Amino acid sequence: MLVFSMSIVLSIATVILLIILSTYVSHIRILYLILKFLEINIGVFPVSVLTGLILFLLYFFVLSQRSIRYLEEITENLNQVAKGDFDIKIPVRSNDELGVLADNINLMTSQLKESIEEELKAERAKTELITSVSHDLRTPLTSILGYLQLVVNDQYRDEVALRYYIDIAYSKSKRLKELIDELFEYTRVNYSGVKINFQKIDMVELLQQLTEEFVPLFNEASMACRLKTSQREVYVQADANMLVRVFENLIANAIRYGREGKYLDIRLRESNDEVSISFINYGEPIPAKDIPHLFDRFYRVEKSRSHEQGGAGLGLAIAKTIVELHGGKIEANSDSNETIFEVKLKKEAS
Repeated sequence: MLVFSMSIVLSIATVILLIILSTYVSHIRILYLILKFLEINIGVFPVSVLTGLILFLLYFFVLSQRSIRYLEEITENLNQVAKGDFDIKIPVRSNDELGVLADNINLMTSQLKESIEEELKAERAKTELITSVSHDLRTPLTSILGYLQLVVNDQYRDEVALRYYIDIAYSKSKRLKELIDELFEYTRVNYSGVKINFQKIDMVELLQQLTEEFVPLFNEASMACRLKTSQREVYVQADANMLVRVFENLIANAIRYGREGKYLDIRLRESNDEVSISFINYGEPIPAKDIPHLFDRFYRVEKSRSHEQGGAGLGLAIAKTIVELHGGKIEANSDSNETIFEVKLKKEAS
């Protein structure tokens, strides 16, 4: 009788222990524990084993109903995700395997939604690119064809008019080539997975060489370039050719739109972990409403930066992409006194 009583007490204690454990561990682990309990006690307390097993099965059945309902809820939500509803969030109701499963499904759904949105965004960008490029290329091409048709059909008064038509066609052809070159550069930088050839570069030396190459253009525009730096050597890790592409664009823009100010100041400064290169011209200011959009693809400032004067509106977009590929930033500010384009890059130890 004593053995039987001990068996009952042991059975109840076992079930209570399993119930307590169920708040901390999963049902699978509880099942493992009961099997170990059977393995150890099957020959010692057969009554307690039988009673404990019956009580556990009842307990497990009750809990399983809750788990089955939760599993059905997960399945139903997963079906909604499969139909394209990526805003579904499955409630995480426990810390067991089902809870982990729900959490993982939520993470997967979120990542899938972001991936699809990025893909749609890329498709829209490509469509806009094709539309804008088609428009920009059509304008000079139409002029070229029109003037060449006049020449082919002998629709000109004299040799002077003939030369005039040919000069216009040649000028438009050069612009067409510039547009195509800009487009090629933009697509190469943005869509071709261009690789950055990082090297230790002395920015002082690079800017000195670059400004010397622009001396003829500065002279032609009646401008002077002043390079200001407090250091003899300032180093960054960068791709020299790609940085030159950025700086050439900023210098060319300063000459094109800032010649009335007579000067282009290039200021090189450094802090503990950053190098700042500012290109400052004193020409016509950029309207405040245009500043936030300067680095957008195909954007042109309405007044001074016309189709005839400027490029395809890709130069600054290319510059921004290149700087960001280097882990840096490019910003613009303009007021009645000066227009500043500032490039910030990570500093490299000397």
